[in-house]
Amino acid sequence: MKRNHLRIAAPAAMLALALGLSACGAANESDGGNAASGDSVSGTLNGAGSTAQEAAVAAWKKEFQTANPDSTVNYDPVGSGGGREQFIAGGVAFAGSDAYLEDDEVTAAKEQCKSDVVEVPVYVSPIAVIFKLDGVDELNLSPKTIGAIFEGEITSWDDAAIKADNPDAKLPGTKITAVHRSDDSGTTKNFTDYLDKASEGGWTGGVVETWPVKGGEAAEGTSGVVAAVSGGNGTIGYADESQAGDLGRAKVKVGKDFTEPTPDAAAKVLDTAAPVDGRDATDIAVDVDRKTTEAGVYPIVLVSYQVACQTYGDKAKAELVKSWLTYVASEHGQAAAASSAGSAPLSGDFAGKVQAAIETIKAA
Repeated sequence: MKRNHLRIAAPAAMLALALGLSACGAANESDGGNAASGDSVSGTLNGAGSTAQEAAVAAWKKEFQTANPDSTVNYDPVGSGGGREQFIAGGVAFAGSDAYLEDDEVTAAKEQCKSDVVEVPVYVSPIAVIFKLDGVDELNLSPKTIGAIFEGEITSWDDAAIKADNPDAKLPGTKITAVHRSDDSGTTKNFTDYLDKASEGGWTGGVVETWPVKGGEAAEGTSGVVAAVSGGNGTIGYADESQAGDLGRAKVKVGKDFTEPTPDAAAKVLDTAAPVDGRDATDIAVDVDRKTTEAGVYPIVLVSYQVACQTYGDKAKAELVKSWLTYVASEHGQAAAASSAGSAPLSGDFAGKVQAAIETIKAA
């Protein structure tokens, strides 16, 4: 599938006015995501997917279920690939995914839904290059150096390329142990997308969900990578910044400067992201500009989606899914995620587009 920075497809433009008219009202929903009627919703909602979203989902569940006491939200953090598989198979009503659906997955999801798909970014967070190296608390890394480390070409911490990025640091000759995800992971896909586009040949493994390079250490889930890096010395990995704990976080070279992985720096990425070509108006998949040189922008970000059907077989389920997503993408829901998981809230204009897509969810 081609992921070029192209203009949004014609179907989205045709529906833009209709969606825009519904966005204002939906964007103001901020108290638990009640249905369009304003009534509390009920029922059990099952979802699965992204481990990076796990902390945010916990906060969303708590507030949503408080506002809708007859509802129960279950979320299985099996990883993005597993969540998409379960959704396409009809096993869950929504999926959390750190990578947007591939074209063939969109086709399969539409067949399962018997409708278009609503795919909306709801969680934006920096992917930190985390490390643990005795005696080193701060670290600068250029994209090419990061790529070569995870490719296995740079194997010790006193390598000339790392020294060039850190001329004032005292770098030991400790062996580098690069930790990667063992499971199919949207975080891996976002990270390798950055390496593929920005590393100037330092990385040759392509854009993948399953780690392609032999060597290093494999760990399952975000928590597994964090634990593996924490448990060693000379270790380096990649993980959602909010879950990195006390580990060091490398500053990444963007233009002439080195930028920290903060939520504010990550949020700026959506302003320059390009809509994926050929998608329906309710499918707000975006391509991130990984090669940006804009000051203060952190390009290794995870733009994580929730994916649902536009049409459900019964009214109660449709209202439950719609209410859940309305709350998640609302100003209140985004603030809850920022507080609990350190994510970057969606901007007003972008949030309006997301809410407009959610507003189209209905019963068959």
